[in-house]
Amino acid sequence: MVELEFKAKTQELIDSLKSICANYGLGNDGNEFKIITQIFLYKFLNDKFAYEAKKIDEDIAKVDNWEKSLSDMSEEDYEMLQLQMSSDTARLEPQHFISYLFSQSNAPDFAKLFDDTLIDIAIKNNDIFAVKTDGGAKVVLFDRLSQYIADESKRDDFCRAVINKLIEFSFERIFDQKFDFYAGIFEYLIKDYNSNSGGKYAEYFTPHAVARIMAEILVPQAERGTVRDVTCYDPSAGSGTLLMNVAHAIGEDRCTIYTQDISQKSSNLLRLNLILNNLVHSIPNVIQGNTIYHPYHKDDDKLKKFDYIVSNPPFKLDFSDYRDALDSNENKERFFAGIPTIPKKEKESMAIYQLFLQHIITSLKKGGKAAVVVPTGFITSTGIGKKIRQKLIDDKMLAGVVSMPSNIFATTGTNVSILFIDDSNDGDVVLVDASNLGKKVKEGKPKRLS
Repeated sequence: MVELEFKAKTQELIDSLKSICANYGLGNDGNEFKIITQIFLYKFLNDKFAYEAKKIDEDIAKVDNWEKSLSDMSEEDYEMLQLQMSSDTARLEPQHFISYLFSQSNAPDFAKLFDDTLIDIAIKNNDIFAVKTDGGAKVVLFDRLSQYIADESKRDDFCRAVINKLIEFSFERIFDQKFDFYAGIFEYLIKDYNSNSGGKYAEYFTPHAVARIMAEILVPQAERGTVRDVTCYDPSAGSGTLLMNVAHAIGEDRCTIYTQDISQKSSNLLRLNLILNNLVHSIPNVIQGNTIYHPYHKDDDKLKKFDYIVSNPPFKLDFSDYRDALDSNENKERFFAGIPTIPKKEKESMAIYQLFLQHIITSLKKGGKAAVVVPTGFITSTGIGKKIRQKLIDDKMLAGVVSMPSNIFATTGTNVSILFIDDSNDGDVVLVDASNLGKKVKEGKPKRLS
């Protein structure tokens, strides 16, 4: 009952923040997701700090006003307290607490204080929480959120409304919850923002039904608890649904996550997902950039090899701008089956998933496993598709294919299959037609699998 109560309260908080955004003209605005996710994260980090402080110091846990107790500490004692906190806890100063901002909410230029606080937190925690681009730049934790309110005269009131809402609820009693709780909260938080933006890039929503199937097969129950110190990779990570399920099956403290995704929005959502799921140690491996054109994760200038790879790559995309640059000697090994040619018409239909699939096969460790979502048409395709299948069969890497129900993805009507690759396979292949399994529920258009 406690879990259900807090799940409902958390969803109520998210709905309230969305309502505030709508009241200030940001409903369905392109920047709304930044505001909602960053405010949610600020609240989460604030309450996680309180949770850790109370766990370490019983005196703080006993008082009604933990913020004042921390503010009254000497610099030395406060520093020592922070050193004892878990490594995934943000480093906050008393002036960063939500309660402090609440006490200052009637001050003039409150929006500036609000923004300055978020930026200061981001700077102080840059080494832990910053996402990198493939060019080496760092994407910090927070933006100046009031800037998205076009009418400057309303920015103070907007920030006051946010702080008034955050002060009403605490996450402290849910930090002992496990993956399933946070998976549901994360999905609820981003459900309005994780669309495929017109079919580009890797922002497809991956249903949890698919993610669970992939994780169950890659890490069967018999192996759970025995796998440790492994690497998990997704070259088109999106918001991380596939990786979170695999990491949970292995154990969050037994694996390290590596990702790359061209979308800055997806990379920011992935960072939030990692924070919620005790995988902060993997944030330095989150890269925002073009995996096909500029693969980031390498060892001695060669593609890094991974123990587990999962991916739901974009199926079709116009990559004609850099197609010829890929056709070089240094990419011969990676794109062993070839690179799709540039069509005279419908460039947007270029089969970029074939490049991702070849990249994944080349990035797999000896004995590694992978699960990749592909259009079902790949199974019988000619040309590059046939060459990829031939390599998988010749090298005895193909472990199985599961054909999924139609319209399983809310953002595409393409029929999909899951390709299972196992470098330690003995040559046996399992083919499963699951196209008529599962229960379809109406959730927008088209139907999604539950």
